[in-house]
Amino acid sequence: MEASTLTSPSRSLLSKPASSRFLSQCISPKSVSFSKSWEKKINLELIRVMASSQNGTEAIVPVDDSINPRVKSLKPSKTMAITDHATALVQAGVPVIRLAAGEPDFDTPAAIIEAGINAIREGHTRYTPNTGTIELRKAICHKLKEENGLEYTPDQIMVSNGAKQCIMQAVLAVCSPGDEVLIPAPFYVSYPEMARLADAKPVILPTDISDNYLLNPELLASKINEKSRLLILCSPSNPTGSVFPKELLEQIADIVRKYPRLLVLSDEIYEHIIYSPAKHTSFASLPGMYDRTLTVNGFSKAFAMTGWRLGYLACPKHFLSACAKIQSQNTSGASSISQKAGLAGLNLGYAGGEAVATMVKAFRERRDFLVKSFRELPGVKISEPQGAFYLFIDFSAHYGSEVEGFGTIKDSESLCRFFLDKAQVALVPGDAFGDDKCVRISYAASLTTLEAAVNNIKEAMSFLKPPVAV
Repeated sequence: MEASTLTSPSRSLLSKPASSRFLSQCISPKSVSFSKSWEKKINLELIRVMASSQNGTEAIVPVDDSINPRVKSLKPSKTMAITDHATALVQAGVPVIRLAAGEPDFDTPAAIIEAGINAIREGHTRYTPNTGTIELRKAICHKLKEENGLEYTPDQIMVSNGAKQCIMQAVLAVCSPGDEVLIPAPFYVSYPEMARLADAKPVILPTDISDNYLLNPELLASKINEKSRLLILCSPSNPTGSVFPKELLEQIADIVRKYPRLLVLSDEIYEHIIYSPAKHTSFASLPGMYDRTLTVNGFSKAFAMTGWRLGYLACPKHFLSACAKIQSQNTSGASSISQKAGLAGLNLGYAGGEAVATMVKAFRERRDFLVKSFRELPGVKISEPQGAFYLFIDFSAHYGSEVEGFGTIKDSESLCRFFLDKAQVALVPGDAFGDDKCVRISYAASLTTLEAAVNNIKEAMSFLKPPVAV
């Protein structure tokens, strides 16, 4: 691009106002060069500002408030937006039942809390190594071997500020501009946005409620091409609660094996919140998948540690090294106190021991209640979740319904606004997860709270006037 030295505007404009003299000193012809297009823009702006000063008005230099186009393309998280809105209503005195956030309602187990408190008292309050303390990484290696059949060394483990950070860094590390990220839908709200932030293209693979929202291997095979770089799997699933059977994962692995460039990110954050007879299988444990799988897990869900912000990544060293570089320039190591607490969590026993088993038992009771309750409603479809703590319900038969004083139920978003307005229950619209036919209900709330929510929803639905057939 051709550049030239910035030429000052007429000296007559610079003779009196101090603001003009200041600008001319800051942007000296001797100090900076610009392209001709920028020279013209800046000269015009200087003339405008100086002229306004001559007229006795305050000079105003507009700020460049442009945003990175990649960031502008991102969609804000609807789960966070709805949760924040519901919280604001509660603080304003509106008795909203909040079933939007993916956060266990249980307290963090006592042994974990004590470990965190002791960490503070004992002075474990300084920076840790970027990838986490060696004692925690060793404990994670032991957990992965005993529970998942995976052999890792501490230099293949990175501890981060939550599993979400692990996923974001993994996507940034392995995806190049123009790469494609294969994402089964319904999906966790952040997956497509993470792909976009890496300048990659999310490719959505729809699933159906009649198949329990499980990925069709034939559909996967039809979408893979030379640009395909990453397949993201989440089992147990947020938002559907579906669990991928080992046989299906083996079929997926057979397809992945044919494409040397294709990697798999396996999000296993809900692995311990699973309901028998369903069983969890780590994708990296399947033949030939270890070297191309990045496994993400954490402490937030199973150990009720959402506010502690602690997750981890396990993968081959060269991928781990790339992710660690990103973390070193971003947040550096996770909280030293949280890492001590996480270590205590892993010491509770196999799969979290009795503390986690007690929570899972309660989640199962809540799931059973909700499934039974919503199956009683006409025009509602349900796939019974096998894990996690979400129910993804198809209400699309009621789209087009009219509500006096509210309007038309057009889609999942208007349905959720209706439930918030008329039932005072906060849910998340399914379009945030890639399926506009549904809404997500989190049953990480007491059975009493869920009973009240169901009663409110049933009462609100009595106001729906079915759409008129044309």
